[in-house]
Amino acid sequence: MKKPQIPDKRNKYIKIYIDGVLYSRDEAKISVFDSTVQGGDAVWEGIRVYKGGIFMLNDHLNRLIDSAKAMHFDKIPSKESINNAIIKTLKANKMTDEVHLRLTLSRGKKVTSGMSPEWNQYGCSLIVLAEWKKPVYNKNGIKLITSSIRRNTSQCIDSKIHHNNLINNILAKIQANNADVDDAVMLDVEGYVSETNATNIFIVKDKVLYTPFADSCLPGITRKCVINIAKENNIPFKEKRISISELYTADEMFVTGSMGELTKIIEIDKRKLFFTENSSFFKKISVYFNNLTKKRSFLTKI
Repeated sequence: MKKPQIPDKRNKYIKIYIDGVLYSRDEAKISVFDSTVQGGDAVWEGIRVYKGGIFMLNDHLNRLIDSAKAMHFDKIPSKESINNAIIKTLKANKMTDEVHLRLTLSRGKKVTSGMSPEWNQYGCSLIVLAEWKKPVYNKNGIKLITSSIRRNTSQCIDSKIHHNNLINNILAKIQANNADVDDAVMLDVEGYVSETNATNIFIVKDKVLYTPFADSCLPGITRKCVINIAKENNIPFKEKRISISELYTADEMFVTGSMGELTKIIEIDKRKLFFTENSSFFKKISVYFNNLTKKRSFLTKI
């Protein structure tokens, strides 16, 4: 068997925070009775660190706690305590830049195996996993396919809850892997574009920026940044239902997310998208976004 390879060797010795204690990578474990193991009963956030500051931390913590409230978690930790756990973890690892945080809050440990939250009598479990990790996508652009796996509708489970039940996303990602592309576009149950398995989608057509309604997709925080950039800089923008054919005929297309920031799409379903000198939206918005990551008002100091 081939020995597992850690993408960034510095992460071999990281410290991971679990419920108030910092553990080495090999020792960081949770109980088999934890709700994350029992049923994926947890919520999470992906957060970036830039040059000594945590980007959009308050927005991420608000969404984490709102998701936990929507899931009816008991004894949800305060924003201050979660913030302190994040700072403690980053300082222990001496991390200040090019870092990605995976923040997980589960319903907690159960007294016995079972589905009912009545068995959760310990309170929530908090995990702070910080890794050195640059944006994961190729800056020259990525390729997509359209997945046959549909994104959750709010009639089943509301995608505004940032929950750990990611099976449909994972199945879509498997399809992308098997097609030898980077990610997969997921449609909603009516056949309209929702998001990819990991990111929100934007297209440009006739000098207008569009993104799908956040009905069957997560209203991402990087997505929110791009929308605000458009509004503050007089860039024509609209949320609308988008069909797959509109992706094929877009003048530009890009995706957004904390893990990969802003990434342009160069191909979807073997159809190439040609960015020309007139394809200025992605370039312009990327500059605005990069400037945001340097502004103190958007960063929480470590």
